[in-house]
Amino acid sequence: MYITPTRVIALLTFLIGFAIGYIIRQLLVQQQETSAGIKIKQLLLDAKAKAQQTIEEAKRKADDILDAIKREEKEKEFQMRKIEERLSKKEEIAEKQQLKLEDEIQKIKYKAQEIQRRQESLANVEEQKRKELEKIASLSQDEAKKELFESLEKQHGKEILERLQKLELYGKEKLEKKAQEILTLTIQRLASSTASEITTTAVPIFSEELKGKIIGKEGRNIRAFERAAGIEIIVDDTPGSVIISGFDPVRRQVAKMALENLILDGRIQPARIEDAIDKAKSEIEKIIKTAGEEAAYEVGVLDLNPSLLTLLGRLHFRTSYGQNVLQHSIEMAHLAGMLASELGADPGVAKKAALLHDIGKAVDHEIQGSHVEIGRRILQKFQVDEKIVKAMEAHHEEYPYETIESIIIQVADTISGARPGARRDTLENYLKRLENLENIANSFAGVEKSFAIQAGREVRIFVSPEQVSDLQAKKLARSIADRVEQELKYPGEIKVHLIRESRVVEYAR
Repeated sequence: MYITPTRVIALLTFLIGFAIGYIIRQLLVQQQETSAGIKIKQLLLDAKAKAQQTIEEAKRKADDILDAIKREEKEKEFQMRKIEERLSKKEEIAEKQQLKLEDEIQKIKYKAQEIQRRQESLANVEEQKRKELEKIASLSQDEAKKELFESLEKQHGKEILERLQKLELYGKEKLEKKAQEILTLTIQRLASSTASEITTTAVPIFSEELKGKIIGKEGRNIRAFERAAGIEIIVDDTPGSVIISGFDPVRRQVAKMALENLILDGRIQPARIEDAIDKAKSEIEKIIKTAGEEAAYEVGVLDLNPSLLTLLGRLHFRTSYGQNVLQHSIEMAHLAGMLASELGADPGVAKKAALLHDIGKAVDHEIQGSHVEIGRRILQKFQVDEKIVKAMEAHHEEYPYETIESIIIQVADTISGARPGARRDTLENYLKRLENLENIANSFAGVEKSFAIQAGREVRIFVSPEQVSDLQAKKLARSIADRVEQELKYPGEIKVHLIRESRVVEYAR
């Protein structure tokens, strides 16, 4: 291939330009690198300067903090030295006082020993004197005391009796006046009906033919009724009534309601008997629930468990000596609240304990034990406050009186049970109680005759004046009262009225 001079020149020109461009580029790169290095060095110098400045400032701040800490430490050390000095002084004072106390204790011990020695010496002297007196009088101390008392009773019996009566009357008048005020105000504030309610088990019938329907063919109606109601029906020759017998008052009431409904309906047969008893049970359950809630609301006890309210409502159909137990409990709650307010006790505890005091009677025909013990277990089961349990458990003295509320409950129970018209008793029990009261009085020596009067609330005793002196009459009355308290059970109190009189009869002729 032929190369022309033009091409050679062009090629050389290109190579020379390329070499010049490369050289220029290298120069530019080198120049840029030099400039960047200078900048970096400047930045490093600036950073070092700032770091040095920061370090110096930090050192200054650290020095200031150290100085402050040193000053604070010096101040604390100074305060600690002051405290140590004060403590040291107090310790010295305490040591001195302790030494003084020890000296005083030693002196007191010495004095106590000296007193004890003197007391022993005096006791020995008294014992020696007593023995010498006994030797001279030929009597022991007890015999001499007895003889002295008997001599004083003979010589100054009247004066001793008058003094005793004055002391007794003074104390009794004060206490009785205050007690009468409290009880009178309490009873006056409670207006309660004197007519007692009684749960009857006699169902009246308007025709003797109904007795045959109640018995049914071959006795199937009466058997179905007894089986469904859990009671016993007595159909006898008593005109105009049928008797319902059973231990459970609620069952008796269910049977009474069901039988009355069946008699009104006129259709008495096993299928209708079961329906009537089921309806009566539902009605009685409603009555029980309502009665319990109304009783609690009436006395202001609003935090009782619903199960306790149901048991309380069952007392609506329970009586004790003719007195409705639920009404008795409500009456007691009012009385107990008033008494507690007067005596500074807790009215809330007293009311609740009084309302629940006979809760055991709701199930005492189903569970063994006294109604107090049953009620106690029921209240503990429902986690009733222990104060209320202690207050209710002592109302028949089965448990000791542990609180003032327990005494209040017993007093309220006595007031409610002993008021006129509250309770009824059988003639046989009434006469037996009067007879026992007279027998106790007649059993004492010197009693000529006795009479129980005022429905057994008072016993009048006539004694022989030759056998019983005035002073002995006082002792005899107390002994008879104690014996009555121990052997007889009665509501309220019995007045023991002992009469000693001398009658002298002469005739002028």
